[in-house]
Amino acid sequence: MEVTNLLERALNIRAQYHKVLSGNIANVETPNYKERDINFQSEIQRNIGSQNNVDIRESTDGDVIGSIDGNTVNMENQIVKMTENHMLFTSLVQVISKKFSMMRYVINEGRR
Repeated sequence: MEVTNLLERALNIRAQYHKVLSGNIANVETPNYKERDINFQSEIQRNIGSQNNVDIRESTDGDVIGSIDGNTVNMENQIVKMTENHMLFTSLVQVISKKFSMMRYVINEGRR
């Protein structure tokens, strides 16, 4: 698989994960809402095999404790996960940007 395709798929998974985390935060006070999660490692492996859909599932973290109303979302954990996801997404964007910058340099040097 070409590196650019892999980076694109990784960005798509990270973007989808951001939506999942945002949904968790939005539903922090919804009774019986179960925290949802994405396992990035397994998703990137599945997507290498040409599957573009992302498996969103209820979180199976051992530290998830439901509240009295059955909600399993921990706001602090979601903020940490969202911050980490944002940093990784930004890093992937920088890698892609650098790759295109190198390609542009090679093309421009080829004209000389």
